[in-house]
Amino acid sequence: MKTSTKVFFVRSKEQNSCPCCNGRLKVASSCRRICIADGGTRKVLVIRKLRCVECQRFHNELPDILIPYKRYDRESIESALVNQSDSHVCADESTLYRWRRWFKEMADHIRGCLAAITIRHGKESVEDKSGFPKSKLQRIWQYVGDASGWLARAVQPIVNLNLWQHTRSAFCP
Repeated sequence: MKTSTKVFFVRSKEQNSCPCCNGRLKVASSCRRICIADGGTRKVLVIRKLRCVECQRFHNELPDILIPYKRYDRESIESALVNQSDSHVCADESTLYRWRRWFKEMADHIRGCLAAITIRHGKESVEDKSGFPKSKLQRIWQYVGDASGWLARAVQPIVNLNLWQHTRSAFCP
């Protein structure tokens, strides 16, 4: 017996501009993306592919439940990063290890981008002056808070400004 998979269509209410040139985006096509949620349930998301009228680049319209290039939802990844030893995520140990390694490698870039965005918008710096050592995660939380959804709040402005560091590669060294 085949189990049914729910299909969700992703549509933003916001009128976004191109993160590369600030040009107008038009819907070009759509693609399906599988998202594995808590408990291992799979959702199929139909995501719009947008094309910039000015620079002709393509961009995927990702909802805040997804992180670029990750198959699991944001909540699962957040849980694994925050609860290092007591993670209740339905993923195998090698996947949890890769997420933690990915975050360790990306954390300084994420924090640096958030600091630059804060300065760009004329906000006061949120850097902690106490001198106490903090984890990479805690330094990111200084910008976005530690409530649920912190990873989306950190990733979204970085992606929207085209500052997201591409970590996928088809070639192995």
